[in-house]
Amino acid sequence: MATIKDIAQLAGVSIATVSRVLNYDTTLSVGDETKKRIFEAAEELSYKKKPVRKQESVKIALLQWYTEKEELEDLYYMSIRLGVENRCRHLGVNIVKYFQDNFDELKENEIQGLIAIGKFSSKQVKELLSITKNIVFVDYSPDEERFDSVVIDFEKATEKVLQHFIKKGHEEIGYIGGREGFKDKTSIIEDQRELVFKSYLEEKGLLNEAFMYSGTFSVDDGHSLMKKAIHEHGDNLPTAFFAGNDSIAVGALRALLEEGISVPERVNIIGVNDISISKYVFPSLSTVKVYTELMGETAVDTLLERIEGRKTAKKIFIGTKLILRNSSF
Repeated sequence: MATIKDIAQLAGVSIATVSRVLNYDTTLSVGDETKKRIFEAAEELSYKKKPVRKQESVKIALLQWYTEKEELEDLYYMSIRLGVENRCRHLGVNIVKYFQDNFDELKENEIQGLIAIGKFSSKQVKELLSITKNIVFVDYSPDEERFDSVVIDFEKATEKVLQHFIKKGHEEIGYIGGREGFKDKTSIIEDQRELVFKSYLEEKGLLNEAFMYSGTFSVDDGHSLMKKAIHEHGDNLPTAFFAGNDSIAVGALRALLEEGISVPERVNIIGVNDISISKYVFPSLSTVKVYTELMGETAVDTLLERIEGRKTAKKIFIGTKLILRNSSF
C-alpha cells in the first residue's frame, strides 16, 4: 500500500499537507489545484498497470456529470474518471475530457464514442445521442435495452453492511445518505441505498426513521448531519451508522471526534466506495469497496466493442466487497 510519504512526494507537497487534505481538515488553507494534485496522486499510486494494446486510430470523449470543483467533494467519480483515463492511456486511445460546465464544447468535437459518467436525464441523453450513437453510461443505466452501462448493485452493497451490523449485535442503526438530481433540474433521483436501508431494516423489525438523515454526498453534509443526529438523540444515538458514501463517512467521523464520541467503541461507521483516502483518515474507514478503477476500464473496453460493431446492449454489474478497518468492529 502506498504511504502518505509516497503521495506527498508524487504531489510535491509536505506530508503534513497530505494528511490534512486527506482528512478534509477545514482549518487548512490550500487551493483546489493542490487538493486535486494530492487526490490524483493517491489514486495513481493505487492504480495497477495493465498490458498495452494500442488503439491510436480511435478517438473518444469522456463526459463527467460533475464540475471539477464538485468532483473534489465526491472522489468516487474522480476515481472512475481516472480509471477511464488510465485505460485509454495504456491502450493508446485518444481521449478528450469534458466536465458538466463545459459540456457544450463536446458538441464541436468529432468523436467515435462517448463515456458518460454519472446521472443524465432523458433530455440530456437525447443531446448525447445527437453527438454519437456509441455511448457507455457509468454509474447509471437510462435504458438497458438501448445503451451499454457499467453499474454497481447498491442493493447488495447496502445489505452487506446491514447484515454485518446485525451480526455484530447492533439493533439501533442510523443512516446518513445523500440525494442527487439531474443537472438540468428535471427531477430528483431515487437513491437505492436509502430505499434498501429502509426496506431491509423494516423487514427485520429494526427500522427507526428518526435515525435517518439525508443531504448531499459531501464531507460537509456528513459532518453537519452527524452533528444533528448527536444533538437530537444524545445518549440514545445509534450504535452504528451506514454512510451512503465515504465522503459522508469522513465528515461524520470528524463530527463524532469533535463531540468526544469514541469510534468504534461507542459508534461504528461503515461507508461505501473505498475511495483512496479511506485508509488514511483517522480512524481508518470501514467501507464497501467499489472497484471504481475497474468500472472505468470496463467502460473503455465496452465502448471499443461498440465502436467495432457490436449492436446488442450490455448492462455490466461490477461486484463489491466489505472492507473492515478501524471505524467498526
